[in-house]
Amino acid sequence: MDDNLLGDFLRTRRAGLQPEDVGMASHGARRVAGLRREEVAVLAGVNVDYYTRLEQGRERRPSAQVVDALSRALRLDADARAHLYRLAGATPDDRSSAHAAERVGPALRQLMDGYANTPAFVMNRTLDLLAVNALADALYAPFEPADNLARMAFLDPAGRTFYADWDRAAQATVANLREATGFDPDSPRLRELVRTLTEHSADFARLWNAHTVRGKTQDAKHFLHPDVGALTLNYQAFDVREAPGQQLVIYHADPGSPSAQSLGLLGSIHATRRQPDPRVHR
Repeated sequence: MDDNLLGDFLRTRRAGLQPEDVGMASHGARRVAGLRREEVAVLAGVNVDYYTRLEQGRERRPSAQVVDALSRALRLDADARAHLYRLAGATPDDRSSAHAAERVGPALRQLMDGYANTPAFVMNRTLDLLAVNALADALYAPFEPADNLARMAFLDPAGRTFYADWDRAAQATVANLREATGFDPDSPRLRELVRTLTEHSADFARLWNAHTVRGKTQDAKHFLHPDVGALTLNYQAFDVREAPGQQLVIYHADPGSPSAQSLGLLGSIHATRRQPDPRVHR
């Protein structure tokens, strides 16, 4: 196997781009297909000699900032960008994508809406709820607004009763939020949220200072919903590949369990409330 995988990848992707693909004018006959090394260096904002060394294998450890710049210059998609980071042995700089990853794509929204019998939602690393399906909307109806899981747990009056095991839920929430600092410690949204929670909740401040870190994967949650009573729901969390930092979270009840029956009832109640009153003339 070729030991210059990084250089081969860069050279091949460079050859697959034309000047017009990157908004550059093409002057004179071109001896090789694709962009010149000088053009890629200009697009990435790096020295052409340095870029040449990367392609030739004489430089093999570019910084995350250089890799990110090369990804943009070569118009790499998310998979190719991640592959370039792996070849370079660099840690992805996800700060720019973290700020941009606030939009949930229409295909994912359609997928969520297809889960008619289970709550599903998309959140970002700071636990903002970016999109919810109808049953997730019904599940979080006690909160006003249902906007951020950390704010809802610590600052909304409904949080203390909604989470049947509030202490456990609070610890997990803070550990999830603490994990976000490792991805983007300078995030304005993260700093604002932590400042607000620390100022208004002594419990949050205590847990935040413990520096416990945990990501969402799978677990069971215990809720006490004002409309249907106790609910025990398991959840699975999935990374959204097209939007780094977003997670799709799906709750489900054990088939045939009282929680499954209550979840079905909750969906019916929510659907009924959303229907317009036929007696009201619009």
